[in-house]
Amino acid sequence: MMDLVVRDVEVVDGSGGPSYRADVGIEGGRITAIVQEAAAAGCLRPVARRVLDAEGLVLSPGFIDMHAHSDLALLRDPDHSAKVAQGVTLEVIGQDGLSYAPVDDRTLAEVRRAITGWNGNGDDIDFSWRSVGEYLDRLDHGFDGEGIAVNAAYLIPQGSVRMLAVGWDDRAATPQELDRMRQLIADGMREGAVGMSSGLTYTPGMYAKDSELTELCRVVAEFGGYYCPHHRSYGAGALDAYREMVELTREAGCPLHLAHATMNFGVNKGRGPELLALVDRALAAGGDISLDTYPYTPGCTTLVAMLPSWASEGGPEAILARLREEETAEKIRHHMEVVGADGCHGVPIEWDTIEISGVADPALAAYVGRTVQESADARGEAPWVTARRLLLDDGLGSTILQHVGHEENVQAIMRHRVHTGGSDGILRGDKPHPRAYGTFPQYLGRYVRELGVLGLEECVAHLTSRPAARLRLPDRGLVREGYRADLVLFDPATVAAGSTFEDPRTLPTGIPYVLIDGRFVVEDGRRTDVLAGRAVRRTAP
Repeated sequence: MMDLVVRDVEVVDGSGGPSYRADVGIEGGRITAIVQEAAAAGCLRPVARRVLDAEGLVLSPGFIDMHAHSDLALLRDPDHSAKVAQGVTLEVIGQDGLSYAPVDDRTLAEVRRAITGWNGNGDDIDFSWRSVGEYLDRLDHGFDGEGIAVNAAYLIPQGSVRMLAVGWDDRAATPQELDRMRQLIADGMREGAVGMSSGLTYTPGMYAKDSELTELCRVVAEFGGYYCPHHRSYGAGALDAYREMVELTREAGCPLHLAHATMNFGVNKGRGPELLALVDRALAAGGDISLDTYPYTPGCTTLVAMLPSWASEGGPEAILARLREEETAEKIRHHMEVVGADGCHGVPIEWDTIEISGVADPALAAYVGRTVQESADARGEAPWVTARRLLLDDGLGSTILQHVGHEENVQAIMRHRVHTGGSDGILRGDKPHPRAYGTFPQYLGRYVRELGVLGLEECVAHLTSRPAARLRLPDRGLVREGYRADLVLFDPATVAAGSTFEDPRTLPTGIPYVLIDGRFVVEDGRRTDVLAGRAVRRTAP
């Protein structure tokens, strides 16, 4: 007697192969039986304590979000419907080189301040951990020992590691500091991290030279992990930045996963195929490369990230001091508006593309939903005056949408054979990017059903087995007997993202059931109180 049988369901198993009709049995958190064409064949059907008639639905592996920013949300919000309702059963966190482990008391305070715009300031979180292992243990414990909403894998954030060993200075690491960083990476990998991330347009990680990153990647590779860089440019120097990461990881012998692999800004319109040609050449030469994207054109980050790197040296307090000083502030403006700051990917900033999506101080809510240019016009002032005031008044906590993407690039890149899905979803702010709530149904609804950019079986493989292979998870990402019962049931005729730029927190439609560890976390379209998620630790090579 099994726990559950999903009866008469169309199985899209994650392999990319054709779908088939079957009964799927689940027991003890794993798939224990798959009986194809059971009803038509008249064979003995699986018996269970509960039978779910899934006529008209598709069953697939749970979706894996390869680029998530739920590092604190998983400890703050037991419901976490932003991801659960999409069918996400595993998130990869610790992204863009900045997160909360490993830390000490000094750097914990610094990183909390630095990424307030991503995750809030954390005043509601008990930061009882310092190491990677302790953070993963905290995720396992979750809420009163019951776990968290979805599973989570962790990337060691290179910027946080550099904070610990070097600080916020724009300089090369000493041999002793490099040794300490190597040790911190090795410790984090031993404790269960799946790899290392970087944010090479964010301080202090961006101050690392390629030689330093190569040495850290060698350590990651020794433990069977992968490197996930937010590389040095998505704008004027995008192709060179991608090439730099390919060459760096080839030298280190480390697998490479290109984070939110986009080609943005006017200089890159129509150039998605050039990125794909670069990836294809590297794959043909034996490279181990994958990438993720979100199915939208605008990007999302913090307003302070737009500043030139020299203005960010020393950390948040140093940034605020420079912004207060008139002569230095004018120099910052010149770099941003005329030269093209590295924080804005080498492209002169266009204030009419920078929409404020959230503020740390509720008193500043009038900025939200308007571009910097619109707010400046309403005030009768130059946009830099508005942006500078907001940075100072909000303590660098403002988040933005940056409307600089190109649909033809988005579609070209998502077709590639090493592509996976990642939301890059920032859940904070009054008006977050709709990708946080809509990425996976957006793929299935808009890009499969409406536009036909991807076939259903192919798209599901992008969202399930490919990321599971990158994470070296031997029992996830496919509908197979013996695999974990992390599963999604959706209606291919109605599945769609509910979130929009106007109403970004609207939940999707057409996903009535989601299971983690064989337990319903979404049932009849409603979030249950089940907390079946745990930390997913690296599998030894």
